[in-house]
Formats: sequence, C-alpha cells, structure tokens
Amino acid sequence: LEILCGSGQPRAQIGLVAPSAAWVLLLGETGSGKEVSARALHAASGRGGPFVAVNCSAIPESLAESQLFGHKKGAFTGADRDYAGYFEQADGGTLFLDELGELSAVLQPKLLRALDEKRITRVGEHAPRAVDVRVVAATNRDLGTAMESGDFRSDLYARLSDITLQLPPLRARREDIIPLLLGFLELPA
Repeated sequence: LEILCGSGQPRAQIGLVAPSAAWVLLLGETGSGKEVSARALHAASGRGGPFVAVNCSAIPESLAESQLFGHKKGAFTGADRDYAGYFEQADGGTLFLDELGELSAVLQPKLLRALDEKRITRVGEHAPRAVDVRVVAATNRDLGTAMESGDFRSDLYARLSDITLQLPPLRARREDIIPLLLGFLELPA
C-alpha cells in the first residue's frame, strides 16, 4: 500500500498507520522529515520498547553484521565483550533503518532473513535469538532504479514496504513552517 502524503497530510497518515503492526517505508528528499516521521510512528504505535535509529550508510561493511545482529565475545579480533546489536537493542520497540538504499549487497540477504524469521544470530554464535521489532525504513534513493540495476533486492523491498509513505519536501508543506519555527525557538504555538 503506497500513500502519498500531500500537503498537510503527513501527520494524519502517520496517525492512521502507527497503531498497525505493518512495516513502513518512508520515501522522500533529504530534509523531508523521515526520521521525525519514524519517531512519530513509534510514539503513536503503543510499542513499549525503545526507538533505535540506525544510519545504514554509516556502518562499515566489515562491521555491519556485528552492528545489526550483535556478536559474542571472542568472535573476532577486538570483540572483547558480548554485544547486543541494533535488533536486540530495539526489542519490543521500533528499529529505524535510515538510508536503507545504501545498505551493502552483502548484508541485504542477511537482513531479509532476520526480517522473515524474526530471529537474529549474533556473530560467533549458533543459536538464533527471537526479536520483536517493528521496522521502519527510510531512503531518499530511487529503489525502483536500484532494483532494476541489481543494487537492491526486490524481495527485501517487498518485505520492508507493507506501507509506503511518500513524504513531500518542506517547500510543499508551507503550513508546517510556523510550527517548526516555534519548535526551534521553543515558543508555545
């Protein structure tokens, strides 16, 4: 289901989607409010766990699996303690995968498996762990083009886009400028 959040509508659409268990893909230009929208989805979701934001473009490929799924002490050089990855950190809450379109091709099938099974396996362990996370993902990249070129898996896209919200840029939402300014100045509306 794709929803175009036209002028004045993003908050209303987020309010409708938030209580569902659906995974949400947020699309829009840089600065269109994707992380703010993800936080709003979490806040209105009723999920008691934490909101964990992950910038997929900032994770070095060599550490990506450990960062997402965690690792066992001694699993690799420098693993001096057990580490709960982002999935475990978000257990019971929302995992926000920002800049999803930048996720490496090597990590995409591992992420898909974790999403399908709702289980992760820490690096260096064999027993999977169940995780209860709602995934909200965001990108400003054209995933349709990325899928056509083979840079992004279509099955991963399908899994993450139960609901797709297209967020318009601020220039198309002039009614949001004053509330934003008041928020920045910390003045009552």
